[in-house]
Amino acid sequence: MGACVSTSRSTCSSKSNGEPVPLPCLGIGFCRQKRTKRTFSDHVATLQHLPSIPNRVFTNGKSRSSCIFTQQGRKGINQDAMIVWEDFMSEDVTFCGVFDGHGPHGHLVARKVRDALPVKLQSFLNSCQSRQNGSDQTCFKGNSMKSDVGDLDKDGSIEDKLNSLWREAFLKSYKAMDKELKSHPNLDCFCSGSTAITIVKQGSNLFMGYIGDSRAIMGSKDSNDSMVAVQLTVDLKPDLPREAERIKRCKGRVFALQDEPEVPRVWLPFDDAPGLAMARAFGDFCLKEYGVISIPEFSHRTLTERDQFIVLASDGVWDVLSNEDVVEIVSSAPTRASAARILVDSAAREWKLKYPTSKMDDCAVVCLFLDGKMDSESDYDEQGFSSATLDQSNHSGNAAESDDGQRSEPCLQRNFTVRSAEETDTYGRPAAEAGGDGEAVNAEDQNWLGLEGVTRVNSLVQLPRFSEERPGP
Repeated sequence: MGACVSTSRSTCSSKSNGEPVPLPCLGIGFCRQKRTKRTFSDHVATLQHLPSIPNRVFTNGKSRSSCIFTQQGRKGINQDAMIVWEDFMSEDVTFCGVFDGHGPHGHLVARKVRDALPVKLQSFLNSCQSRQNGSDQTCFKGNSMKSDVGDLDKDGSIEDKLNSLWREAFLKSYKAMDKELKSHPNLDCFCSGSTAITIVKQGSNLFMGYIGDSRAIMGSKDSNDSMVAVQLTVDLKPDLPREAERIKRCKGRVFALQDEPEVPRVWLPFDDAPGLAMARAFGDFCLKEYGVISIPEFSHRTLTERDQFIVLASDGVWDVLSNEDVVEIVSSAPTRASAARILVDSAAREWKLKYPTSKMDDCAVVCLFLDGKMDSESDYDEQGFSSATLDQSNHSGNAAESDDGQRSEPCLQRNFTVRSAEETDTYGRPAAEAGGDGEAVNAEDQNWLGLEGVTRVNSLVQLPRFSEERPGP
């Protein structure tokens, strides 16, 4: 219901940054050729195998072509999660994602989605390979595409088939992810959820699926060789016309609180709760009957040699920095490996300057450099941003177990919602703070302060109070 799927139509290029690359056949039956020594099915992972998978980064650090960094805000445990998975399906495929949790168990939802969603995407594509094995389909590669494809290329059928496949992969994996959360025996997602911004880069093709208000932008050079910002996704807020129409059609309500008129929220029809500040999310099952959905927006873009890098970030960054600010900060970083950390530090400074009475939100950043190059390890270490240093920094805290027992990225204290501190007593919620800048507090010792906080970038206002007097639908 209410699916909004848009595809950017563009012609698949045979070059990426001047180098020939194959048209993405995904290794799932579009190729009429002998298998190489590594097949797509060799890359399909299971949740049990995740800790041992190489080139999968989900804590502060870097990979061959990216750097990632997250820092807790001043609201409790860090609910942001992030991932870069190189060699995702084959050697030329990279998966990136940022997930921003909210609600009492938002940090667990975000980590669960981070771990499970890419595996579901792999699993779906692998099932396509199994179904299509033996089919007489051709994969056209490199410059041969122009000479061999003929009419197929002219009518766009290859590109349409590619887009259709990836659209279906994202739609089905997101649907399966939300279904798993709903039936999870140990994770209550009734009033907890997460955004998701996920991209897959294969050669010169970029495929994107996303829900919520996390955002992806790209730094690209214009005709004058100046860096410009290109926004790749849309913040799926409840006041977007198509989102608001769907929510209202499902009897949900959309309005902003008087003390934060710039933040539209989704409310139950019979209660001024929970006040979700996005129109699509994983989890949040208290609102799934009232117009909030987990169906992703999907788009495809062909990268050119002018495109330099992609930045994925949670709204803790976008609430204080513009797209242009982010591109300037990343492009001017002293080393590529330090770009994500410097961007988060810049956002933290802007929070103090622009909202000195507000509690800074969590920030998570993924910087993917499209030429596939990073600094030398010596440059990385000279800047003090080595993986070991970052993992032991105050930003990281102690590693924690995820809901299914896997090692997860460090947990830090965070609060998740919106009212001012003075209003907390009205609802009888205890107050608690993280001690000092960057000081870690165990999540088990932290009560969820459902109403403490300020009127900036908080995803929920309060939990609904269901009673026997609840009106029927």
